[in-house]
Amino acid sequence: MRAAGGEIYAVTSEPQTLASRAQSEWEFDFESVGDPHHEIAGSCRERGWIELFVNDKLDFLREGTKDEPDWSAQHPKGHFQAGVLAVTAEGRILYRWRKVPTRKNVGGALGRLTPEHAWSQIDAALQSDADGDAALDEDAALDFPDVFWPIFAAVLVANGWFVRPLAFGYKAHDPKGKHRLRRAGFRLLGFVAAWAAAFWWGPPLWVGAALVAWFAWITPKLPFVNGEFQHIKPA
Repeated sequence: MRAAGGEIYAVTSEPQTLASRAQSEWEFDFESVGDPHHEIAGSCRERGWIELFVNDKLDFLREGTKDEPDWSAQHPKGHFQAGVLAVTAEGRILYRWRKVPTRKNVGGALGRLTPEHAWSQIDAALQSDADGDAALDEDAALDFPDVFWPIFAAVLVANGWFVRPLAFGYKAHDPKGKHRLRRAGFRLLGFVAAWAAAFWWGPPLWVGAALVAWFAWITPKLPFVNGEFQHIKPA
């Protein structure tokens, strides 16, 4: 991108202090800009360049980051979903893509545009003789496959030690959540194995009653989780 004379910027719906911290800790080699009031995103929308989806339901995310108060979901107008916009100095749109949040991509948390795909599309636009704006890319190559929502919900419950669903919010010791996600996965396998063992060796009636009681406890907590993760149905 820079070899072609361009520049890269990351824009986040968090305050500038957190955007700068992310740039430092994640070692970006490009500038990270905080846009908590969606001024940049709003300008892009008003110009007809790109309109990002916005999720203003943040209670579940805050619950998962309450021991990192400075990294709690500090989005006064909600957080906007991922998007990529490439535009020339003259205002010609070379490329645009936005994340459509659904259950399959965990409310927009998974599946990002691959750099190779983005650059191939931008480079093709630069080499083209056409002077019109690029259409929204609705068939982009992403870096993560879709997931089965019930499995993800089960992992959230495992992260909360099967008492409640708990989000994988930012933690300084595990910023991307990979270690906690792995631990929750193993915890879920152990939980299933423990119930299987209980049914094998214990009195089925009592074990079954205990399992029903647990389902009765955890099930009412799941609709809240479903509501917190944005889901845009196809038009």
